[in-house]
Parts: sequence; C-alpha cells; structure tokens
Amino acid sequence: MSSATDERRTGGEWLADWDPEDAQHWDKALAWRTLSITTVGLMLAFCTWFLASALAPVLGNLGFTITKDQLYWLTAMPGLAGGTLRLIWMWLPPIMGTRKLVSLTTLLLVIPLIGWAVAVQNPSTSYSTFMILAFLSGIGGGAFSGFMPSTSYFFPRRLQGTALGLQAGLGNFGVSVVQFVTPWIVGFSLLGVLGAAQTFHNPATNVNKDVWYQNAAYIYVPFVVIVAILAWTMLKSVPVRANFRQQLDIFKNVDTWWMTALYVMTFGTFAGLSAQFGLLIKNLYGAGNPDIVATAADGSTTVLVAGYAVPLALTYAFIGPLVGAGARVLFSPLTDRWGGARWTLVSGIGIAASIVYTMQYVQPDVAAGAEALTAQFHSFLFGFIAIFFFTGIGNASTFKQMPMIFERRQAGGVIGWTSAIAAYGPFLFGVGLATLSVSGFLTVLLVFVLACVALTWVRYARPGAPKPS
Repeated sequence: MSSATDERRTGGEWLADWDPEDAQHWDKALAWRTLSITTVGLMLAFCTWFLASALAPVLGNLGFTITKDQLYWLTAMPGLAGGTLRLIWMWLPPIMGTRKLVSLTTLLLVIPLIGWAVAVQNPSTSYSTFMILAFLSGIGGGAFSGFMPSTSYFFPRRLQGTALGLQAGLGNFGVSVVQFVTPWIVGFSLLGVLGAAQTFHNPATNVNKDVWYQNAAYIYVPFVVIVAILAWTMLKSVPVRANFRQQLDIFKNVDTWWMTALYVMTFGTFAGLSAQFGLLIKNLYGAGNPDIVATAADGSTTVLVAGYAVPLALTYAFIGPLVGAGARVLFSPLTDRWGGARWTLVSGIGIAASIVYTMQYVQPDVAAGAEALTAQFHSFLFGFIAIFFFTGIGNASTFKQMPMIFERRQAGGVIGWTSAIAAYGPFLFGVGLATLSVSGFLTVLLVFVLACVALTWVRYARPGAPKPS
C-alpha cells in the first residue's frame, strides 16, 4: 500500500508492508478476523443508534406526556447526531488506526445505553433529557464512517464488494435486532438490581401490565464491553496515513458528490424509514390514528384493525429493516460479479416503483370497515417492505462502486463522507413527516429517487458511461 503510506508507523499495533493486492503482503486470516469483530461492533452500534425508534412509540403508554410531532423529532434526533458525528469519524481511520478507533468507539456506546435505561424508568424524565439521549445514541451512527473505511484497508478490490457488503449488511441488522428484541425483552425482569417495573397501558384493550423497558438498553451493555475488549486485544492497524488537508481532495472529484446523492437515495431511505416505520404503523393504522380508535360507552377503546395496534406496531416494525439488511448481504457478492452500477440502477427503479405503490395506502379508508382496513394495512406493509428491499440492493451496489471509482486512500474518505450525509436520513424523514403529510413527503422522495435513477444511467450504468463501475 505504498501509495497510501506517507509515513510509516511502528509498534505491535501497526502492520508492516501491508498490501492486500499482493498475496505475499496480505494476511487473509487477519482481514477476516477484523471484518468479524468490527461487524459485531457495528451491529451493536446500530442497535444503540436506533434504540430511540424502538422506545419512542411506547413512551406515551408508559405515562410520558409527549405529542405525536415530538415523537417524530425524537426519532429524528439520532439521525441528525449520527450524520454529524460521521463527519468527525470519517477522518479518524488514518489518524487513530483500526484498533484504537473500533475499541474506543464501541466502549462509548455504554453511555447512551445506560442513559436510556435510567430515563425510561422515571415518568418525570423531561423531553429535553430524551432529546439529549437521542443525540448521544448518534454515536452508534457515527461509528459506521470509521468502521467501514477501516475495513476497506484490509481487503483487495476484488473482494471489497463482498467484505463491505457483509459488514454493512450484518451491521444494519442491528436495526432489526433492537426493534425485534425490545417487545420481547421488556416482558420480564432480567435482574432485580436493574430497576423496578413500569406500568404499560394498552389503549386497544384498556389493560395495564408490568414491563421493564430498561432491559431494552441494558441487554446490550455486556456485549458492548466484550467487543471492545476483543477489538483492543485482537485487532491491528494498517499504516495508512493522510492528514486532514490530504483527505480534503475527495471534494474536488465530482463523483464524490454524485455518489453521495446515490447513497442518500439508498441508505438515507433505509435509515430514515427504519427510524420512522414503527411510528408510521402506529399513526396511520394503529392507536395513533383517532379515526381508527373506537371508544365505547364504558370508556374502553378498540382498534378497528384488529391485532395491529400498539404495542404490536413494534412487532411489525422490525420486518422492513430486516429485509433491507438481508438484501444488502445477499446482493453484495452479485455486485462483485456483475458490477455495482447496474444494481444501483435496479435499486433506484425498484424504490421508485415501490413508493408509487405504497402511496395508495398511506391514507386509510376507515369507512370501508375493519376487514377492508386490514387488507389496506397488508398492502401498506408490503409496499414499505419492498422499499426496504430495494434500498438494501442499492446499499450493497454503491459500496461496490466507490472502491472502483476512487483510489484506495480516497475511497475510504468517500465511503466515510457519503455515509455521513446519508446518516441524516432519519433526521430528514422525521422533519419531513412532522411538517408534511405522509403522501406529500413520499412525493418529494419519489422525485429525488427518479433524479438519482437518471444520474446512475448517464454517469455509471449506460454503455460508454464516463465512470463504469
């Protein structure tokens, strides 16, 4: 890696004569060990980043007084923080090295996790406190822009689509993990010392039950500590070195900006929908929609779409992110085989078509009755899952394109930069849904996606394209 090694660093942490393109100077076992540890760390980071999206829809049921718009802002804040922190983390791989970066970043996740665990136990916790915790959760989002470039240093270009796709895809599973595990883990006390139970009120049945929502955060703490220790003791660092000014040259390349747009289309949409999906289910087809909730004479409430009210909104919220993350993993080897650009084109067309389909079901026809409303919900769910699926394909393909378009030192910086901007997806989706109707926001998203489809075809995918990738 002579072109990227401006200054040699020595010591037990730093590798010497490391060049993944030369089999004699590449340790395959170390590369895959690095991928394994950093991927588990990234999954825990995503669990932390999206913890607010799993907790926000139920805060009202726990006795907290928070409005619908405040909930959208609460789930948007980790996106604002994650994107901003990625703008910092993207510069750190060549400065700190993989070992220190992964170890210390993983350990930082303990702060928001313990903070959330304490906050949800006290109904008097202020909204501003929750917003601060949501911002700190963004540390998990910032990690991506440090972990992914670090991993790219360890693999030859022919394997980077697979390696980066596996890391990002399996890391993205953290979104599904936190949304799937939360409804289950809060149902019983893990250890008495972790705090007392809270009272959960279900408006659909007018029944109260004991829950332990601190478990949703505490459950990850021991795993975070273990991964931090493994990273510190088992990882090495590639002696890639670039100072701040040297890294700025990525912004002189127009493809940095085009690939940023494409990754916003794919990962920005994935992350934005992941953060808001539970709230969308609740507010459109669940107890958050007053037109769907019926109040009886005795004051009890029922939801016309049987079985789909809160808290079951969270039960279905994990499916979309799971499908998107799975698509990223499955399609990553295909991008190595057939190139990334054509799959990015497929991704964009698929997202656009899925948005058009889904827009038909974001205004439930309550007058149609419970049976028809349930059918509408199934179509609504299918449409959003399709969007998630096609974003997963694009998340894999864009990460194949970037190492092919840019030289190795630049590729790491571009991956970090595009990841940082796309991480604002949850924030943009939260603000958009708080200020526009759901159909209005999806219309804006559709126009952007169609523009990205045209860009992909003209710049990267058509025969004779300037930058085939």
